[in-house]
Amino acid sequence: MRPTRPVSRIGRTLMACAASAAVATVGLAVSPAAAAPAEPATTTQAEPGGACTAADLGTRHPYIKTSEVTPTITHFKGWYVTEGSTGTQTVNTSVQTTISVSVGLTGNVEGSFAVETLGKVGASLGLNVQVNYTSTSSTSTSVTWNFRNPGYYGLYKGTKKVTGTYGSLNCNRVQQDDGSWALKWIEGADTGSYTTYTTLEEGAVRCEDKVPANSIMRKAQDLLDCGSATATAKHPAGPVPSAKAAKARHEAEKAAKAEKSVKATGSPAPATRAALNCQPAVYKIDVPGKPLNWSAPLLANDGIRLRESTVFSAHLDNWRLCNVTEHNGVIEASLWNWGNGGCATIPANIANQEQAYLTTATCGEDDLQRFYIYRDVPGSSKIGVQNKYTGSMMGHDRYADGELIRQYSSGRQDGTGTYTLTGV
Repeated sequence: MRPTRPVSRIGRTLMACAASAAVATVGLAVSPAAAAPAEPATTTQAEPGGACTAADLGTRHPYIKTSEVTPTITHFKGWYVTEGSTGTQTVNTSVQTTISVSVGLTGNVEGSFAVETLGKVGASLGLNVQVNYTSTSSTSTSVTWNFRNPGYYGLYKGTKKVTGTYGSLNCNRVQQDDGSWALKWIEGADTGSYTTYTTLEEGAVRCEDKVPANSIMRKAQDLLDCGSATATAKHPAGPVPSAKAAKARHEAEKAAKAEKSVKATGSPAPATRAALNCQPAVYKIDVPGKPLNWSAPLLANDGIRLRESTVFSAHLDNWRLCNVTEHNGVIEASLWNWGNGGCATIPANIANQEQAYLTTATCGEDDLQRFYIYRDVPGSSKIGVQNKYTGSMMGHDRYADGELIRQYSSGRQDGTGTYTLTGV
């Protein structure tokens, strides 16, 4: 892909200038009064470098970058069986580690993007993995087993833990070798990690059993600490402490606490800015070919809604691109509203929710206030808008006056996430 020219930064003034200046700075044409609506979204599979349409500007799809499968014991108990205690017994096992399904920043699986991501993980590995939020038991559970021979056993429940990283494919304009432009699926700016697991299994294993390498049973056998004094000694019938299992449990608890701490501090309160470096052009963010456009709220507890511009709009429908950067043809910017002086943002307390609404707040150094803008080929001003922090695309549920602009993890596949930047 041939990169486009970097976006120039223009002054710190907030004075309105002609829309033609915007064409030079962000490479967008002013849309005509009756622009054609976005084409229907494509139904073909998104692949890097594959063709997309203007309707896909407001959508994204995951692709799997890395995957790792690790046999993991979730519950374990060392148990000694004597000659007089063979037969069926029910043994309470202790928690070794807890696995929760997650995609991206949140501890839950929210929205179609997360489900599609996990579906691609399972398909690429040939495994039946969990594709909705779930968690292995965090309390002791029992295993019932028929012990035919005396000896030192490890009773276990376990699964295959699947972790890795994903990226996103977004539709954007790409300059081709002959200088022409085309819309293609490109690697988006956002990436993340995922965790899921396969179906749980349970069983019993002894040190002398021959088991497959890199299996769940082998992982349980390792916790028996075969060869140690504990494993080779004679014991009364019943539980046998395993120092190796205790150490593994402690390490798992420590890792879980560290991960929880990172998530709790991952989105601190934004620091306010003294000033924004805004481009001079002023835009309306329109629904293509229709009168409704993004209008900022007058009230702090309201959101950005679709409204028709009138003489009473008080510049709430006027937006500037601020602190603009560009990488691989994708603009990153803050969206400053002329009417209320705030910046578009997803509220931090609901940022992890599918269909969280877009609003404005005091401008600050905050990725919730930063947006990627995906563009149509030159000559068209159609765009898709993606929040930098959540990775979700902006869109609306239906075309109606007063409808909130919301985030959708995969975007709106019917094309209602494609907008136009119309110079004022």
